[in-house]
Amino acid sequence: MTINDFNFAGKKAIVRVDFNVPLDENGNITDDTRIRGALPTLKKVLSDGGALIIMSHMGKPKGKVNPKLSLRQIVGAVSAALGTKVQFAPDCAKAQEAAANLKSGEVLLLENLRFYPEEEGKPVGIDKTDPAYGEAKKEMAERQKEFAKTLASYADCYVMDAFGTAHRKHASTAVIADFFDADHKMLGYLMEKEVKAVDKVLSNIKRPFTAIMGGSKVSTKIGIIENLLSKVDNLILCGGMTYTFAKAQGGKIGKSICEDDKLDVALDVIKKAKENGVNLVLGTDCIAGDDFKNDCNTIVCPANDIPDGWEGMDAGPETRKAFAAVIENAKTILWNGPAGVFEFDNFAAGSKAIADAIAKATANGAFSLIGGGDSVACINKFGMADKVSYISTGGGALLEAIEGKVLPGVAAIKGK
Repeated sequence: MTINDFNFAGKKAIVRVDFNVPLDENGNITDDTRIRGALPTLKKVLSDGGALIIMSHMGKPKGKVNPKLSLRQIVGAVSAALGTKVQFAPDCAKAQEAAANLKSGEVLLLENLRFYPEEEGKPVGIDKTDPAYGEAKKEMAERQKEFAKTLASYADCYVMDAFGTAHRKHASTAVIADFFDADHKMLGYLMEKEVKAVDKVLSNIKRPFTAIMGGSKVSTKIGIIENLLSKVDNLILCGGMTYTFAKAQGGKIGKSICEDDKLDVALDVIKKAKENGVNLVLGTDCIAGDDFKNDCNTIVCPANDIPDGWEGMDAGPETRKAFAAVIENAKTILWNGPAGVFEFDNFAAGSKAIADAIAKATANGAFSLIGGGDSVACINKFGMADKVSYISTGGGALLEAIEGKVLPGVAAIKGK
C-alpha cells in the first residue's frame, strides 16, 4: 500500500516521524528540517479527514524519563508547522484514552518513545558478557512486542516516515508493523523519497562518482568507506579522520584527534583504494589551533607536520582547492560529514568550500545527496539547501542503505 493510494477519512493513523531535532539550552529548536520534512505525510492524513497520532524519539534517554528530552518542548513548533492545535500525551504507553477521544482533523503527539527501554529493545542493567544476557534479551523482546502492540492499538493504520531511524529494529519503527495487515501499513512521503534517492545514487550512477566522507572518527565510517571503494571514482576523506591517516603514514599531528587503534585500518583503506583504482583524496594542509575554541590562535601547516600543542581544526587552503577540483567535475556526489569544526565560524571555511563545490557541480547537472546530521547542519548554516539535489534526514540509515544493508523500517512495510 502506498500513502498516495490510501484514504485516511474517518481513520486514526499513527505515524512514526523523526522529530529528534536539536534544541538550545532553553528548549528552542535550532534546526527544524526534520519537522518540515514530515509535513507532507502528516498533512495528507489531516486533509483526507483522518485523525493523526504522531510518535517520535528525542535524544538518548536510555529508557529513563528525562525532562530535557521531552517532546512537550516541541508541541508549539509542531502546532505552528501543521497550522492546527496539537494535543500532548505525557506517557506514550498510556495514551489509550487520548487516542480513543481523538476526532477527525485532530492531532495527538506522544511523549518520547525512548523513555521506555522497550522501544529500543535492549536489556537494561546487564552486560552482554553476563551468562544471563541471553535470557534477558529474550524477555525484553517479549516486552518490546507488548509495547509495540500498545502503540498499534491506538490507530487503524500505521505510517513509517522516520528514515533517520529506519536502520533500527525498534518497537515503533519495525515491530509495530506486525500488528497491521499489508493494506493498513505504508511508508510516508519522506521515506519514499529517501529510498528513491539512495536508489538513484546506487543503481543509476552517473560518473565520475565522488563521495566525501568527513567527521572525526574512521571507526564510525569504516563500513561505508570500504563499501564505497567498490563504487566510487573519487573518495575524499576529511575532518578529524584526516589526522589518523596522516599519523598512519608517519606524519606528526600535534594534539589532533586520532584513533591510534585504527592506524592499520587507515593504511588498509589507502591500499584498497589503489587496488580498486579509486582516486583517494586526503588533506595536505590544515588550519591548526592552539585550543579547541573559535577564537584560539591559528596557523596554516601541513596536515602531516603539525607542531606540538596544536591541533588540526579545518582543511587548509590547498586542501580546499584540491577537494573543489575533484567535486566540481563529478556527476554523482555523496557528502557525509564536515571538513572541520564547522560549528566554530573560524573553522567553517573547509566545509563551506565543499558545499560551494557541490552547489557548482549540481548546477552543472550532477546529482548530489547530502546526508547525516552534521552535513545537513552545514548546508543549512551556509543557506545552501536549495543548491543541492537531495538532503537526507538520516545519517546512520543513509549510510547503512548505501552499504547495501536492508533497513528494518523499510522491510517491515515492504516485507523484504
